Amino acid sequence: MLKQEVKNSLLKGAMIPAHPLALTEDRQLDEAGQRALTRYYIDAGVGGIAVGVHTTQFEIRDPQFNLYERVLTLAIEEMAKAKVPDSFIKIGGISGPTEQAIAEATFLKRVGYDLGLLSMGGLQDTSEEELIARTKKVAEIIPVIGFYLQPAVGGKVLSYDFWRQLANIPNVHAIKIAPFNRYQTIDVIRAVCNSERNEEIAIYTGNDDNIVNDLLTTYKISVGDKKITKQIVGGLLGHWSVWTKTAVEIFEEISKYRSAEQIPSELLTLGQEITDANAAFFDPNNQFKGSIAGINEVLTRQGLLQGNWCLLDKEKLSPNQFEEINRVYTEYPHLNDDTFVSENLTKWFSK
Repeated sequence: MLKQEVKNSLLKGAMIPAHPLALTEDRQLDEAGQRALTRYYIDAGVGGIAVGVHTTQFEIRDPQFNLYERVLTLAIEEMAKAKVPDSFIKIGGISGPTEQAIAEATFLKRVGYDLGLLSMGGLQDTSEEELIARTKKVAEIIPVIGFYLQPAVGGKVLSYDFWRQLANIPNVHAIKIAPFNRYQTIDVIRAVCNSERNEEIAIYTGNDDNIVNDLLTTYKISVGDKKITKQIVGGLLGHWSVWTKTAVEIFEEISKYRSAEQIPSELLTLGQEITDANAAFFDPNNQFKGSIAGINEVLTRQGLLQGNWCLLDKEKLSPNQFEEINRVYTEYPHLNDDTFVSENLTKWFSK
């Protein structure tokens, strides 16, 4: 069962960054850096943290690295040390075939995570019926957040019927929509509105290319002879793993206008600036090949990571990506949180 305080926070809407992986130059876990990142997010005022997800690098599960349990344990330890409130949303990533997903869900439950973010990534040959059966088995162990991962980074296109069935599974409490596609985003929202558990399912954006618009949009979906309203109440985003303090402030500002009849045009302009910055970090021009290295590069510039290294040699900045990050740093100084980080860096590394 999901704790009531967490459920309330999830339904209200929270700002949740996807936690990166801190490595040394020889690609070993940098424990001090890993702990410092978790402390950074907590002090920035986030509503929860997601660990073991795409931004953490799926390869942490590979036997050659064997970092999944260690990395997720470090984050739980830091959340306990910080005495985060009962409403703080602790999310662990779950992936792989059913047997692996069950093992990961069991581990997450044991160490204290509230929910599992269940990825469909890498399961292109698995049918929708099999994916639903897999979700039901995981949901018997831990509360679940469904995850629409974009095909460019290992996800697959899933039908309206799939998402309606998934929303009807007991112990599914939210869906993260991250196909980077407006049509597929609407599919999920329609499916949830037409499910029996519409009011129990929170919708979160993972569309890093459309963050502000997603959070400002109210959907009105016809269900029988009624119009059901549904909002994307929060975000679970890799983009929010950098410049996080400013992102928290922006999320709080957006939340003020969620029910307003008029939205300031400045917020829409801000949204496009954030999308431009995301393009530099996530590298869409090269099919997102530099997305994790791009995030790590920003954190390296701030002193939170030793370097932008990833577990796999092939995961690195694309040509011109370094220059693009330079450009958005110069163009949008109001989006970074460098001052906040520099003021707290010593504290985060000294505990």
